[in-house]
Amino acid sequence: MIGLLYPTFLWLLLPLGLLFWQRKERNLQNIIHGMVLALIIVSLARPVVKEGIQESKIEARDIIIVLDVSYSMRAKDLQPSRYEFAKSTITSLLARYPQDNIMLIAFTSNPLLLSPPTTDHALILTALKSLNPEYILTKGTSLKKLFAKLQKMHSQNKDLILITDGGEDQNSEALAEQLKKAQVHLAILALGTSAGATIENPDGTLVKDKEEHLIISRINPILKPLAEALDGAYVTPSSSPEATATALHEVLEAQDRESQEISKKQHTYSELYQIPLLLALLLFLLVHTRGSKYLLLILALAGIQAEASVWDGFYLNNAYAAYEANDLNRTKEALASIETVSLQSRVAEANTYYRLGDYKKAIARYRSIRSSKADIKQMLFYNTANAYALLKEYDKAKMYYTKALQLGKDSDALYNLKLVALLKQKEDAGLGIAHPKSQNSDAGKSEAQESSDEKKEREEDQPSSGSGTGGESKQEKSDNKEKKRLMMDKNTEPQPLSSKVYELINKGYIRETRPW
Repeated sequence: MIGLLYPTFLWLLLPLGLLFWQRKERNLQNIIHGMVLALIIVSLARPVVKEGIQESKIEARDIIIVLDVSYSMRAKDLQPSRYEFAKSTITSLLARYPQDNIMLIAFTSNPLLLSPPTTDHALILTALKSLNPEYILTKGTSLKKLFAKLQKMHSQNKDLILITDGGEDQNSEALAEQLKKAQVHLAILALGTSAGATIENPDGTLVKDKEEHLIISRINPILKPLAEALDGAYVTPSSSPEATATALHEVLEAQDRESQEISKKQHTYSELYQIPLLLALLLFLLVHTRGSKYLLLILALAGIQAEASVWDGFYLNNAYAAYEANDLNRTKEALASIETVSLQSRVAEANTYYRLGDYKKAIARYRSIRSSKADIKQMLFYNTANAYALLKEYDKAKMYYTKALQLGKDSDALYNLKLVALLKQKEDAGLGIAHPKSQNSDAGKSEAQESSDEKKEREEDQPSSGSGTGGESKQEKSDNKEKKRLMMDKNTEPQPLSSKVYELINKGYIRETRPW
């Protein structure tokens, strides 16, 4: 079946037709020019032939995000409210895990699955935006029922991000025992303050109890001991949702866990945009034969499938240029402007933090990168080991040098492995330390501009940061194209959740006795 990936481009045909209609002079050349522009617009709309759904295996983490949507999340001790702060944090967090398998659950007195596990994060964002808290009437939060639901969902070895202001449960030990049976890796984002805040009704009045006393919603103090009992992380809100998402990201990446292989289903297409583009070229050559050689070059370039958008490529090139000029702050700014992250941009970001000497952030970035290619994984393991070595965490450095060697022979990695083993012995004995050997093949791009003496000094002083600009697989390119289409289509309005969903959320809430 033939379809269009970007049908909104066809609206450009309206001003083109209007312009052609108003022209009094309609000679052959003007008619051909109008046809050329129309065909180019059709090409921009990306006609394709849909071939069906293809299943493939990818490396990804399984993450469960659980959002408290009870009435108390309307409190405004976080601006604009706890609920809106949580939504913005989730949106920012999704951008840091573009290829991972994520499930979204909303809960109050009862949990409700909003999005099943998926790598299509645009669908998660649509479900999140469609959830209207005004239709949620319950004032309760039951962690007990939530954890019971997780036990039935086969959530073993998954990362659980619990975003809540607490609940009416008081027994942290019982909750910890219950959650241990679910076998998840817990991270709690506690929204709110210990002082608490009042809660507004939709009409602007404040929520009161039966005795007409104002209700103050506070952080439930059991959340922190609950996280500690499960060796989990307890995170409080930072200055912004973006900073809070960064803190959660670093907490998850600090866990020494391997990603799992999951199945991913996606639509596959055969591109047809070359056909109208070729017709446009042939028509143009009818009236402009002298420019044929340039147009043929454009046609050849048009057949290349770009991994990222034109602007993303522009920002990535700027980042590389700034990196070569050793302007690392400008490199970070250029990388932050990239909308659709790629393997190259993420490795460049990690290398930048490495060059800045922020080895902990560099390690977090290296470990967050997913690739099925052995040479890329070997480079990531090697660079991670170098960063750990410079932090004098020699045991972790030995582990990652070993992982790099398991993927192939590498004389530098072998040398560094022996060296950090010696450094560990010297450290235990209270002796001096040296530096691991540099891997020249993975050196950062800016080293090409250094003098030979400076370069030699760098190679002796510290491990290589690695350029890491390896390509992505066809599957990864297809994933990025589909995600880019969903993210860029601004005309797509999120569909509101049906009334049945809110009936499920509100079911059974009339018997609540302890709302907060």
